Amino acid sequence: MTFSVAVAGASGYAGGELLRILAGHPELEVRTVTAHQNAGHPLIAHQPHLRSLAHLTLQDTSAETLSGHDVVFLALPHGTSGEIASQLPADTIVVDCGADHRLEDPADWAAFYGGEHFGAWAYGVPELPIAGTTGGKQRDHLVGARRIAAPGCNASAVSLALAPGIQAGLIDDEDIVAVLAVGPSGAGKSLKTMYLASEILGSANPYAVGGTHRHIPEIQQNLRKAGAGSPTVSFTPVLVPMSRGILATSTARVKPGVTAEQVQAAWEDAYAGEPFVHVLPAGVLPRTSDVLGANTVLIGVALDAAAGRVVTVLAIDNLYKGTAGAAIQSVNIALGLDETAGLTVNGVAP
Repeated sequence: MTFSVAVAGASGYAGGELLRILAGHPELEVRTVTAHQNAGHPLIAHQPHLRSLAHLTLQDTSAETLSGHDVVFLALPHGTSGEIASQLPADTIVVDCGADHRLEDPADWAAFYGGEHFGAWAYGVPELPIAGTTGGKQRDHLVGARRIAAPGCNASAVSLALAPGIQAGLIDDEDIVAVLAVGPSGAGKSLKTMYLASEILGSANPYAVGGTHRHIPEIQQNLRKAGAGSPTVSFTPVLVPMSRGILATSTARVKPGVTAEQVQAAWEDAYAGEPFVHVLPAGVLPRTSDVLGANTVLIGVALDAAAGRVVTVLAIDNLYKGTAGAAIQSVNIALGLDETAGLTVNGVAP
């Protein structure tokens, strides 16, 4: 059976990555693409790498245009998808690739985003461990879902990196530190000085420092679901000169007596059998180049015995697994399809 798909925000980076993956999906067919200021343009004018979709023209982003499809992906700036989504039929699967439906607490939304809080949807990180159930994962909440919130790429990286230690009771949640090297594509196609090549090339540029990044409450929410009480997270992203990718180094204090063997086993057990989340052997650490163009998450974990901290290093492609791949993986689950349909674990090299 073929399911019809519309993608809003199709001229942007996230929209383009959705379309690139969907173009090879065996059961999802892209029939409509929309944009705002680029409406009326051929899709190929803004996504010249998507040759198989050259027949599509960008239409205006409206509920009327998006209605009538089985699945609608909203790759729109925060604060804009909530209103459109509220006008779409209840039986349509709607996936918000923005932030409007990730946070459960209206106070978190008010503090980090502002404006109307549109309510939380089923969270689109299937592999996220959930406390209180044997082997329970977030995917259980995606089965049959008709409203799905795709994750923040940085938030899913830190959450997947640390949730196994929280769930296993090996680490404290009061002193979590995460520093991420990130590519600028995560910020979209916005024309801002800090994203210009002349500013990024040959430099590393921290931003949203001092607890101001909008993914912090999302990380805390995810860790609470894994079993944390009131996690404190010091989160610092750093722009680096690679177009896409995240290398997240996250650390936390370990409980007394925890061994390196226990740490390695906890992470391996948490993701055993997962098609896309792979824990590397002890002593092996990932590189962003190994996950480029793939729905793969690679995690290396170590115990810093002298500091009494666990150190995790996680690599993902921010546009693929960080956004578009997670969204499509979640839709596969919601529709009862093979979870891996249309998605790849194989990266691009060199």
